[in-house]
Amino acid sequence: MDFPRYTTSIVLNRRSALRRLAALFGAAPFLGREAGQAQEDPLLQPVSVMEFAPLAKRKLDPLAWDYLEDGSEDEASLRDNLTAFGRIVIRPRALIDVHKIDLSVELFGQRLEYPILLDPAGGKNCFYPDGENVAARAAAAKRALYITNGGRIQKTLESGRGPVWWQVTTGGEFRNSQSMRAFVKRVESQGCSGICFTTDIMYVSHRERDIRNRLERAWCETGMPARDAQGRLPEAKNPWRVGVYPERPFPTPTWATLSELRSMTRLPVVIKGLMRGEDGALAVEHGASGVIVSNHGARQLDHVGATIEALPEVVQAVAGKIPVLVDGGFRRGTDILKALALGARAVCVARPYLYGLAAFGQPGVERVIELLRTELALNMGLAGVPKLADIDRTLVRIRAASAEVR
Repeated sequence: MDFPRYTTSIVLNRRSALRRLAALFGAAPFLGREAGQAQEDPLLQPVSVMEFAPLAKRKLDPLAWDYLEDGSEDEASLRDNLTAFGRIVIRPRALIDVHKIDLSVELFGQRLEYPILLDPAGGKNCFYPDGENVAARAAAAKRALYITNGGRIQKTLESGRGPVWWQVTTGGEFRNSQSMRAFVKRVESQGCSGICFTTDIMYVSHRERDIRNRLERAWCETGMPARDAQGRLPEAKNPWRVGVYPERPFPTPTWATLSELRSMTRLPVVIKGLMRGEDGALAVEHGASGVIVSNHGARQLDHVGATIEALPEVVQAVAGKIPVLVDGGFRRGTDILKALALGARAVCVARPYLYGLAAFGQPGVERVIELLRTELALNMGLAGVPKLADIDRTLVRIRAASAEVR
């Protein structure tokens, strides 16, 4: 099931729209082309992030598309991640000088040109060959901070192009102090600029589309196999399945694990997967450099609500002591603006750049980043906030449930 969010209001002449954007914000890379070329270049046809989705779907095997799009169980949180933004209303400011828009942000000792990070996403080889490296190179080209959970991007890391964080997902690296030290030594030697410690994937969820499709999880790393003349895939040796009682042979990480990790490295350690204020406070107490409010793209525990709903209580709990980031459902510049108004320092995206990756490879990822960056700049200008420091809680209000537009 897709949840596109297309805009169908006023359609401006393409040439006029491009000229206005160029006049407002300078010549962004994709604006340097003539409007006539835009009509011929498939990369320039999509005018929003979600218009990359059907292009990606057409290129992907149906099983790969379901793997990209699905959530867990009822997919309630998947829907919530998208629809919750509709309950947040922007309150634009009038007569503010917005002739210059500044998106730059200081984050963990790094100066980023805009507050949009690329989230980790497993299984990129299902969407594009060597997908982890391709996405990493796109992030480097756009000078975006990239969070990876892939082990095959050594050359990209060694190139030193663009800041990279390394994500820890299952906790296997933290089985004991020795394995933790080995992990820290490896990421430090590879030039990573931070560690993203993900807390919400100690078990694999029931993703029912993948289970019904009998998706072989190894295909997510090796790439989808070719179908035969009858359109059949090879029989999966270890398909995604239900009925397997959850257990692990070793204890999973705890808050004490975070404290131990913090003592082993000077790299920023960011905790990802928080959805409640109490855990935000514990993250501060145990030495986290920052937190990411996340429900894992609605692919782990279902019925946890939208991340944008959980964001304010986490922001309140950390009380400005460490930065709060957020991911989940970001498809528009207005989504990003709302999160910044609710206290996020930056946002992370995954599915949007995966649409671009599947449709066009590296240029598609770069184009999606550029569209989101430009939308955010436009929205800031229209809302009367020329720089990120001007964005605060007064910029939005929360619509009462009874007043929701359906």
